[in-house]
Amino acid sequence: MFKPHLIECCHLPNSVKNILNSCLNYLTEQQQAELKKTAEAIVAPGKGILAADESTGTMGKRLANIGVENTEENRRIYRQLLFTSDKSMDNYISGVILFHETLFQKTDDGTSFVTLLQNRGIIPGIKVDKGVVDLMGTDGESTTQGLDDLGSRCAEYYKLGCRFAKWRCVLKIRDHTPSPLSILENANVLARYATECQKNGIVPIVEPEILPDGDHDLERCQKVTEKVLAAVYKALSDHHVYLEGTLLKPNMVTPGQSCSKKYAPGDVAKATVTALQRTVPAAVPGITFLSGGQSEEEASVHLDALNKYPGKKPWALTFSYGRALQASALKAWAGKNESVKAGQDEFIKRAKANSLACQGKYVAGSIDSLASKSSNFVPTHAY
Repeated sequence: MFKPHLIECCHLPNSVKNILNSCLNYLTEQQQAELKKTAEAIVAPGKGILAADESTGTMGKRLANIGVENTEENRRIYRQLLFTSDKSMDNYISGVILFHETLFQKTDDGTSFVTLLQNRGIIPGIKVDKGVVDLMGTDGESTTQGLDDLGSRCAEYYKLGCRFAKWRCVLKIRDHTPSPLSILENANVLARYATECQKNGIVPIVEPEILPDGDHDLERCQKVTEKVLAAVYKALSDHHVYLEGTLLKPNMVTPGQSCSKKYAPGDVAKATVTALQRTVPAAVPGITFLSGGQSEEEASVHLDALNKYPGKKPWALTFSYGRALQASALKAWAGKNESVKAGQDEFIKRAKANSLACQGKYVAGSIDSLASKSSNFVPTHAY
């Protein structure tokens, strides 16, 4: 959100200029500086985001896979496992996205999770959308709800220590989708969300996720990604969003999960970087990719390939992974008190692998973990 310098340059009476300026609501320089500082800290070299914002239902599915009951206490214990991992975690993780419930939980010794993270130099974030809903008149497409009270919620989250937020919109590749309506609607919803966050001192992570479901090839995904991102940044501009105080969380450009053609990491890197170069302004500090159902190893290898790919990349390219950081940790822990350390060790392995990958220093297969090659794909994934 920039100051309206153009008004000052217009040959208009001062009275008219004053009226126009009074009607325009922009962030102050101090607000901009704070947002920019937070966004840049999140994408500091070698660091990325742990997405631990699974909803109660989604966390239940994760726990069910390891035979653990979905209770608030078990969810707390698991999140505590992650947040109290070895001190090396601080070198790899810059921010953690929390779910509303987790924001109020504490460690065994009574320390709030937010305070624990802050003391480690890790920035707390929060998931603020309220889930996807059907978009009428479309072929199973959706939009995301939660705008009505977002401003007041962001103000409260800021007081509780959160400095960035996440809002996920979902798009689908089919024969006739995503439709122009779906692209436009989700772009505008993301822009509205971003303005509410920034007004309240919170960096918005803009997440237009194109699901990997389907048999489309790499080229189709690239074209759709370009169309979606172009619409998103047009909407962000229309809504006067301060880009230096935002981050993007897109899908990597990959073929559909059912695509018969196989592509090398270099192919994914070329398609992804090209799509970003064509659509994402250089003012954006960083791009924190979602893993999109890739295995832990695939997510690391592809992120590494993106950073090694030659060409102009004015943004940091890093990670905001959930499943691709946690699959091995969950498997090692399995709900057993005596296996907490084993779970933490697996989490640290993947955090280190992705830290190396976002610097273009990861060697494929060099960091083995329990579930590194297991697919994390969930059809029509919802949080």
